[in-house]
Amino acid sequence: MPGGVDTAQSELTIPAAASRAGAGTVLVRRLLFPVIAIAALVLLWDVVIRIFSVPPYVVPTPASVGQALVKERARLLDNSIPTIIESLGGFALGNLVAIAAAIAFVHNRTLERVLYPVAVAVRTLPIVAIAPIFVLMLGNGYAPKIAIAALITFFPTLVNMVEGLESADPQAMELMHVLSASRTEAFRYVRWPSSLPYLFSAMRIASTSSVLGALVAEWIGTNRGLGYLIVLTTYDFRTALLYAAMVMTSAIALAFFFLVSILEWVLVRWER
Repeated sequence: MPGGVDTAQSELTIPAAASRAGAGTVLVRRLLFPVIAIAALVLLWDVVIRIFSVPPYVVPTPASVGQALVKERARLLDNSIPTIIESLGGFALGNLVAIAAAIAFVHNRTLERVLYPVAVAVRTLPIVAIAPIFVLMLGNGYAPKIAIAALITFFPTLVNMVEGLESADPQAMELMHVLSASRTEAFRYVRWPSSLPYLFSAMRIASTSSVLGALVAEWIGTNRGLGYLIVLTTYDFRTALLYAAMVMTSAIALAFFFLVSILEWVLVRWER
């Protein structure tokens, strides 16, 4: 009998170990392939510059960009802080307003018919044209940058959240009705869980869009931030520092994207 128990335990342990090993292999592949692709693109970049003798003030070499990242790291980090604050503030504000609006639309169809077209119309306006208006209204501090980043993140989250809330299983909603559940209970146990995959899909888009919104706002009026640094180095033809600032911007956007993905992995466990 003890031997049979040991055998059963070993039979259970082997598949579990194999599953962990398989998950580790998938993770390594997901990390390794993008690194290889980026390295190949950097190599191609360097080869093209050497073959066609591209002037450094037009396109710098990867080595010069790397040197700028090291030599100007203090300046880059100092200008990254405002951009990160503006991006996070806009991301949080835009998503909170979008989620609240989506919940209101789902529970009030009249409100959705009135305000949804307004949201679409606002989304069609170019951000470059709206940004100066926010600067005039809110000044040159963090407020207009956060507002612009929030405006960019608002619409994709609104659209996906409305679709997610409306994707609730009709049978589950009918069961909640049979059980005399309130609207709040139906929302908590059916609508909200069904909307989370849609919400995180939108938040992954919004996480990178918020950085873009902060950069656009910094182009209009400020003396700090990666957007300001990009404009300054463009006019000064300091292309190595310009590309280094762009690398920092991409790193911030990727960090936001991966943070949202990790949060989804933790919270939306049933999707796995």
